[in-house]
Amino acid sequence: MSTKEVIYELRTKNGLSQDELAEKVFVTRQAVSRWETGETVPNTETLKLLSKLFDVSINTLLGSPRQLRCQCCGMPLEDSIISREKDGTLNEDYCQWCYADGTYTYSDMDELIETCLPHMVNENFTEEQARAYMKQMLPNLDYWKRYEELSDNGEFDAFKQQLIDEINDLHIEGMPKLEKLNALVGQYVNLPYRLPSGAEVKFLNDKTTYLGNQLESEFGGDRCFGVLANMDFIMVCTYEKDGVNPELVLYKKR
Repeated sequence: MSTKEVIYELRTKNGLSQDELAEKVFVTRQAVSRWETGETVPNTETLKLLSKLFDVSINTLLGSPRQLRCQCCGMPLEDSIISREKDGTLNEDYCQWCYADGTYTYSDMDELIETCLPHMVNENFTEEQARAYMKQMLPNLDYWKRYEELSDNGEFDAFKQQLIDEINDLHIEGMPKLEKLNALVGQYVNLPYRLPSGAEVKFLNDKTTYLGNQLESEFGGDRCFGVLANMDFIMVCTYEKDGVNPELVLYKKR
């Protein structure tokens, strides 16, 4: 779609008149009208306001003239998985797994490759082919080319290790020692837990990136342990395959 079509669709989908949209992004109704007839397009600052208002990328507002790609892992980007800054605005250079709330989540290229491999291997693409592809592709991405400039000198890795130590110190029966934490997006791990009243509740934000991992129970059987954490809390649960029948084991504020 063209920019005029995108803006019209987003405005009407959100139930806004031209006057109401104009008020929210500090322009005149006539300016909105000119966008929707294709006479003009919003300037850069207005595009940022529209992006935040409608929760879509500027690339989408402009009619998707280019294919966005994460500059850390190389994944093609859609609006639903684009990373966010601390203020909630979209950062169109990264996916939610590689950049979260203003923080880069990977400092080791080999660790990133090993994390990505299970999602890439299929009947037409072997593990060896996937690893070779990643090793060739990653050094050409902006994050790895500018790593010395963009890295945090190990601060995030130190934070992850602190979380790992705190979780292991909980000594949860049946849960093996936690060795690593991966970036996990809320919408994929936000399981509904049943309360004693029978109601179901979710504790996470679908748009937030957390740190976590899945661990096989030392008791055997079909249930696994799931660990999730961030700066504010640690959560441990158990569940069956594909997150079925989740049960909350522990929720601890930090």
